[in-house]
Amino acid sequence: MSHLKLVIGNKNYSTWSLRPWFFMKNLGVDFEEELVFLFEADTSKNLENYQSNEKVPVLIEGDLQVWDSLAIIETIADRFPEKRGLPADPVARAVARTVSAEMHSSFFALRDALPMNLRKHFPDYRITADVQSDIERICWLWDYCRSHASAPGQWLLGEFSGADAMFAPVVMRFLGYDVKLSGFAAEYVDFVYKNEYMQEWIEDSKSETQIILQDEVTD
Repeated sequence: MSHLKLVIGNKNYSTWSLRPWFFMKNLGVDFEEELVFLFEADTSKNLENYQSNEKVPVLIEGDLQVWDSLAIIETIADRFPEKRGLPADPVARAVARTVSAEMHSSFFALRDALPMNLRKHFPDYRITADVQSDIERICWLWDYCRSHASAPGQWLLGEFSGADAMFAPVVMRFLGYDVKLSGFAAEYVDFVYKNEYMQEWIEDSKSETQIILQDEVTD
């Protein structure tokens, strides 16, 4: 196995960067981390040697470059099968993949209205009907995962998997915008927030001073 490097964006804002970082950390995969601040004068130059169309994250392994969070998660799961990045049970593995794919391609109202911003908290934030619909769908997906869990544990499918990594930024959005939850959803948000690697990411974000205006909501 050659050296792995993960190129990521601002920890305060970059949900897509958090996903594979969180996945690799929780699996115990060793990698070098390269941080590129986004929407800065030198961002394009810093990303020009990667094949990702100046987007993050990017996984580098020798001559191989893999971009897109979900592709990176699947690649790491393939590279390290012994670490069980996806459930061994075929039904649970299929569920992990399908909810991850839905997270990857859906929930645009939630993404637009509640950008991740770890330096801020918005108590009693006004949730619109379309955002609430996304929230309810996500909570349903989490319950669906629990009904197909193949192992004991507090992760979506019992043991940690790529599905948890894909929804990690949603947890931080729910907390940041004071989204009211109950049942398993509330327990899961608290559990993921307290994860040692989530806390590491949050602490790192506090040292960043860069501002991405489009992710700075005002009410």
